[in-house]
Amino acid sequence: MPLTIDNIKQRKARIGIIGLGYVGLPLALTFSEEKFQVIGFDIDKKKVHSINQKQSYIKHINHGRLARFVGDGSFQATDDFSRIQECDAVIICVPTPLDHHLEPDLQYIKTTTETIAPHLKPGTLVSLESTTWPGTTEEIVRPILESKSSLKVGKDLYLCFSPEREDPGNKNYSTKSIPKLVGAVDEESLSLSVALYSQAIEHVVPVSSTQVAELAKLFENIFRSVNIALVNELKVICEPMQIDVFEVIRAAGTKPFGFMPFWPGPGLGGHCIPIDPFYLTWKAKEFGIRTRFIELAGEINRSMPKYVVSKVQDCLNFYCKPLKGSKILVLGLSYKADVDDMRESPSLELIRLLESKGARCEYHDPYIPSIGANREYKELEGRTSQELSRDYDCFLLSTAHSVFPKEEILSLSVPIVDTRNFFPQHKLVHPA
Repeated sequence: MPLTIDNIKQRKARIGIIGLGYVGLPLALTFSEEKFQVIGFDIDKKKVHSINQKQSYIKHINHGRLARFVGDGSFQATDDFSRIQECDAVIICVPTPLDHHLEPDLQYIKTTTETIAPHLKPGTLVSLESTTWPGTTEEIVRPILESKSSLKVGKDLYLCFSPEREDPGNKNYSTKSIPKLVGAVDEESLSLSVALYSQAIEHVVPVSSTQVAELAKLFENIFRSVNIALVNELKVICEPMQIDVFEVIRAAGTKPFGFMPFWPGPGLGGHCIPIDPFYLTWKAKEFGIRTRFIELAGEINRSMPKYVVSKVQDCLNFYCKPLKGSKILVLGLSYKADVDDMRESPSLELIRLLESKGARCEYHDPYIPSIGANREYKELEGRTSQELSRDYDCFLLSTAHSVFPKEEILSLSVPIVDTRNFFPQHKLVHPA
């Protein structure tokens, strides 16, 4: 039976969500909460098993919430992609990383589309949520769907792009409350996609095309990348002037209009801001345009780990110790405070850089007991979080987890390089 607005509203539509990570799993549970039948698909058998055993592998999604919907059968997980044929709407939430040349790597989108296409039934809605360059839905996804199946978009299939806007650990906004952009290839696809998302998301915003939705998502994160680069550069400028950059930002933030505070750090992390700007940079080259402003911001942000390593070296020099052979404990492995997500975390790059200079590095992070499989830092896989102790020459605060015991850390009398302005002014603390 083709997808219709009526069977969406009557909760007769079954939804398939591909990719059960930080985007797909919350979305699956949000639809389940609205009484939809949801099938989650993932190639990671461990995730599939964990879900079906009612065990969450994401910190901010508790076991009880997951167990409620797995237990009543409204949500199930599988690695059997032939079950796509059971779905009336299929939502793709797979990674879109960069390759080693800082160019878009769409292998997960392409492979997923090729995998699901033979199993799609007529009248199915396909929605892409993975962040990507403007034109991907029309130029990559649509041709694969049509070439790998006997179905035509606009006739047999509906197709849209609706960018994810997840912010792991944000207590003020949830999947349900964050406004949802939707752009589609035609009016019928747009009507159906808006109807579907509106059942689970409080505010759905239709736009005129998939390209507008794709570019809007990139612009959101480019905006953040550029402003973070600005404050990172300001931090470097403030150091020789002996001015506290954090005080400067707080002071500027008292202006009630025309200013938005951003904060410096050891580099960019997460699945969006370090990556998304380069998707637009790459696409712009097709039109003979060089995105100088975006590229400069990326250059500044990518340089911050090296700047922090120089501050660690300065700190050790102050105590008459060389960097080579020193034992350093990195405080915080995740890319942002109070989450268990280490994707693109600058902490990983800091460890690599420090060890390349002969330091001995360990880490402490209560949210990441061990470093699992990852694409870029395979040499760090299997390392485990260490206890706080005096057995280090330097602490490097990279992630400001609120659970870190400030007084206990200070009482250990180990010099601290603080990249987040986490500690109160103290003679052992060296800002970076």
